[in-house]
Amino acid sequence: MPGWQKFYEEHKDKNFEVLSIAVDINGADVVKPYANDFNFKTLIDSENILADHYGFKIVPNAIFINEEGKLSLIKQGFSIEQRAHREAIVKLLDNEVPCIELEDTYYIPSGSNGLEVKLAETKYKLAKEYLKNNLKEKALKELDEAILLDGDNFLIRKQRWYIRHPEKFEGDIDVEWQQQQLKNEKEEEAKIMNPENCSSNGCVIPGTTKA
Repeated sequence: MPGWQKFYEEHKDKNFEVLSIAVDINGADVVKPYANDFNFKTLIDSENILADHYGFKIVPNAIFINEEGKLSLIKQGFSIEQRAHREAIVKLLDNEVPCIELEDTYYIPSGSNGLEVKLAETKYKLAKEYLKNNLKEKALKELDEAILLDGDNFLIRKQRWYIRHPEKFEGDIDVEWQQQQLKNEKEEEAKIMNPENCSSNGCVIPGTTKA
C-alpha cells in the first residue's frame, strides 16, 4: 500500500488515521511481510467479518468514518492512486462535504442469488478451518465449490490463487498473471455452469464479448 503511505505522510496533519485490514484466511504470517513497512497499523480479518458485513467481494476497499463516528464514504474497489478516489478523501478531510458516494463500476455481477452467496460464505469459513488443521486439499475443494456459487467473490478467488501459487504473490504481485488466470477460470466455470454458452471457439464470459 505505498500509495496510502505517501497520502498519509502528505495529510497526517489533518487529524486522521489510516487503519488497514488484511482479509486473509491464511492468517498473520502471510500478511506480515507486506505490512512490516507500513507507517500505519494493520489488522488481520481471517474470519472475513468485514466483507460479510458490507458485502465486499473484492479488495481493496475504503471506509471513511468521521470524528462523530458516522460513515462518510464506503467504496468497493477503492484505489488511492485514482484521482477521483483520492480527491474524495481530501474533501472529507477538509470538511468540504459531509459524505461522498462513489460509483461502483469495478466489476459486473454474474447474478448469484442470496442462498448461493450464503452457501459460498459457509464454504469459505469451512476452508479456513481446514487450513488451520493443515488440510490444504480439503480447503481448496471447499473454495473451488464456493467460487462456482459466487463467481464475483474475488476474496475467495484470490485465496485459492495464493494457496495454489504463493510464488505469484511474493514481492511485486503479478497482476498480468492474475488477469490471465481469471480469464482461464471464467472459461472453465462457464463450461460447468452454463455449457449452452460454450462452443469450440470458447465461452461467453459474463460482462465480456464471446471468446
